[in-house]
Amino acid sequence: MDFWQRYRAIDARDPRFDGQFFTAVRTTGIYCRPSCPARTPKPSNVTFYETSAAAHEAGYRACKRCLPEAVAGTPAWNVRQDVAGRAMRLINDGVINRDGVSGLAARLGYSPRQLNRILGQELGAGPLSLARAARAQTARTLLVSTSMKLADVAFAAGFSSVRQFNETIAEVFDMTPTALRRTVRHGAAGGAATAGGTTALVLGLPYRPPFDPGIFSFLAVRAIPGIEEGTATSYARTLRLPHGDARFRVEYDDGSRERPLTLTIGAVDLRDLPALLSRVRRLFDLDADPEAIDGTLAGDPRLAASVREAPGVRMPGSVDPQELLIRAMVGQQITVAAARTALTQLSAAGSPASAPGDGLDRLFPTPAEIAAGGYLLRGPKRRTESLLHAAEAMDDGRLDFGYGDDLPSLTAALLPLPGVGPWTVGYVAMRVLGAPDIFLANDAAVRNGIRALDNGGNALSPDFRETSPWRSYATMHLWRAAAKPAPKPAVPVKGMP
Repeated sequence: MDFWQRYRAIDARDPRFDGQFFTAVRTTGIYCRPSCPARTPKPSNVTFYETSAAAHEAGYRACKRCLPEAVAGTPAWNVRQDVAGRAMRLINDGVINRDGVSGLAARLGYSPRQLNRILGQELGAGPLSLARAARAQTARTLLVSTSMKLADVAFAAGFSSVRQFNETIAEVFDMTPTALRRTVRHGAAGGAATAGGTTALVLGLPYRPPFDPGIFSFLAVRAIPGIEEGTATSYARTLRLPHGDARFRVEYDDGSRERPLTLTIGAVDLRDLPALLSRVRRLFDLDADPEAIDGTLAGDPRLAASVREAPGVRMPGSVDPQELLIRAMVGQQITVAAARTALTQLSAAGSPASAPGDGLDRLFPTPAEIAAGGYLLRGPKRRTESLLHAAEAMDDGRLDFGYGDDLPSLTAALLPLPGVGPWTVGYVAMRVLGAPDIFLANDAAVRNGIRALDNGGNALSPDFRETSPWRSYATMHLWRAAAKPAPKPAVPVKGMP
């Protein structure tokens, strides 16, 4: 978007652009979200920034009226496959908090100096400033949504000290942490200590409407008992994080006017909280811009009716890249039900959860546990051998991939593996990277979906290139169409033809 497109968006106070860019006003020294209700500033006084960190670096503070940090994240980080997009995915996952700038740079294949220069040019701020802004956003969420102690909020958000936390909150929001907490009324929903030094929390998950809850059904039919549990409006699971395991539940209230998504964290090490929040948002694709996606998909006559019926379809992500590869390999050329049965058998190799609850008592097995529990694998010998080879390669570090990859690097890592073909690479790219333009042409359910939606659009391309760059979302609509039961033939009425 150029300057005037963005200016028209803020003049219209269009909430669709919240989180996609930030508006800084020189005469007030503050930055806002595009939908801020304040009077539209003169163009000569406005500077637009890609990130809130860039606005911080330029000396602006967050608007107390529109709270620009309290919106869904930037959809570009899931779409962009360049260094900036890959870096932001890793920063949001807490890599800098754990490994520092040098660790982030090493994952991206650059020196720290090169990475600072690239991010400064692309996003207006270096990796430390971007991580600092992410910490401030997490801290604000915890302050206004929970009753956690301030010191716990500081360390949960990733700050190295309470002093650093206080200074950052004052600089970004022009308020003390206590004053910021008082701006929003909340109940005593957070900060309950559990066994093992973990913490239970309840948080709201912002997103851009519309939101189609079909993603819950997608996850529910693939849920592994003891590790996951899902319904049409809820999903819960255990997962392994850098400092320990965690348990969470996400629920959707379709009956409420606000239609909120609520995240209940049953247990988590506070140091892992930023990573957990980032992975849950990726799992439910909460930073997507559904109106932009649906606008393109609806232009294809094969998908128009499906988009009208289910606006805001989301693309499921992954909370563990290594787990997703195993699940994709198990699911090759078999039904979803058969894959779930095979994965349930394999899950017996997983270790017990440290804080079980809600019927969830195990973790998905690590690559090492899969390699040791190969006897649990069922199916053709070649597939079993391929799974064990992949598990061993991930365990000893020969196979390393994750949120910081782009499509070429992911393909280079996975395609040489025995038993891994283009379908598997494409599926992993969709769910791990959030790659928006993948079309799984050889997928049986995709072909069935095309037949189910066939409305005479034979002149259109078979690979749905008309819907680019959102073909991954077109794939979700095709899977949805394929999963619908075939309509029953009409029963003739006596006396009628």
